[in-house]
Amino acid sequence: MAGVPGTLAGTRFGASSWQVPTPARGCSAAGADEGERPRTVTTSVSTPSSFGFATHLFCRECGATSALGASHACAECFGPLEVGYELPPITRADIEAGPASIWRYASLLPVRADIAARPNTDPGWTRLARADQLARELGLRALWLKDERGNPTHSFKDRVVAVALAAAVEMGYKVLACPSTGNLANAVAAAAARAGIRSVVLIPADLEPQKIAATAVYGGAMVPIDGTYDDVNRLASELADDREDWAFVNVNVRPYYAEGSKSIGYEIAEQRGWRLPEQIVVPVASGAQLVKIDKAFRELIELGLVADTKYRVFGAQATGCSPVAAAFRAGHDVVQPVKPATIAKSLAIGNPADGPYVLDVVRRTGGAVADVSDEDVVHAIRLLAETEGIFGETASGVTLGVLRRLLADGLIDPGAETVIINSGDGLKTLDAVAPAAAAAIRPTLEAFEAWESSRAA
Repeated sequence: MAGVPGTLAGTRFGASSWQVPTPARGCSAAGADEGERPRTVTTSVSTPSSFGFATHLFCRECGATSALGASHACAECFGPLEVGYELPPITRADIEAGPASIWRYASLLPVRADIAARPNTDPGWTRLARADQLARELGLRALWLKDERGNPTHSFKDRVVAVALAAAVEMGYKVLACPSTGNLANAVAAAAARAGIRSVVLIPADLEPQKIAATAVYGGAMVPIDGTYDDVNRLASELADDREDWAFVNVNVRPYYAEGSKSIGYEIAEQRGWRLPEQIVVPVASGAQLVKIDKAFRELIELGLVADTKYRVFGAQATGCSPVAAAFRAGHDVVQPVKPATIAKSLAIGNPADGPYVLDVVRRTGGAVADVSDEDVVHAIRLLAETEGIFGETASGVTLGVLRRLLADGLIDPGAETVIINSGDGLKTLDAVAPAAAAAIRPTLEAFEAWESSRAA
């Protein structure tokens, strides 16, 4: 295996001073995620191209390599493709001197060196909020919340779309497109408007009204589909093969798109003083965000930017769409598709593309994947708002709800430093927590005192 060509960001496959075995996909052991092949840290003084220091694509399953381009499946085994790099030496100072956006990490992404100067939404560098009151409520020693509401369209999807857009422009695409459960549609429509190109988004017809409105305002084409997200995704895959000038961000340019999620991991480490968290809980839809945050942590370790400390990764799903959690509980490494039925529509992907790799990551790091009911989701949304003044969307309720369940089940260490992801804004999923209409009172002191007494009673 030591002779297999390919790269992990900041590393080259080949002769190595240490090696990690790569079990077959059918094993139920820790498994091999996209970087678990023999590797060593090497850097080179190379000239960046239109894709920065990215040099090729490689297969996560068999390691076969191919040229950079609009491919997302391996020609040898049909496994998913990953971006490979040859990086120059990178220091903390280099990164800290960059802009307050994901482009401070441009050297670690498949983008042009001058990407920050090009028309884009400049996502990233969202706050890492210390959640002391919530921590006390839960019995945790230290808790932080990575608050992705601060992105341009109020979810982490702006990160992945920005990287996908950069790749699509370099490859000459004329239309930016996607299948979406809502947040991605917002991000694609906004990014395309900013870049001055056409957008087409496909969405399930029963999407939250707030997300539909927040997509339509950017003026692109929006197509409601009578079906689940998985039905929408299948149509997008067919269109990606049929429309040669359409870049479907999470289909034919998916390897580049997925790299954008690494920036969440980079920021968490930098905002913690270049330290990795001991535990992190990440919502799971396709699973790419969790997998890429882990990849970011490993890249930072291998590049010498953070200490090589142990961390555990946990995945969160809603019970009504929890195929990865079910596979984890059963000890399987194959994820069986399900039909989604949950209020957490941004996580309602019944056939998650990165599901097996999520299992690999959580098992390798000593984490877990768990799920919670819609009732628990709503309770968690309110708990976060009441304790920290942060209104998260339903996916955030899933993440906090799972954290509470993991604590109750003794699967997470209450004494360890913990980070959770707030992936989007609660204003996008208002129906989940809409209160019953309150009766109005007369504008008099007597009426107010009567209302106050009724509250006390």
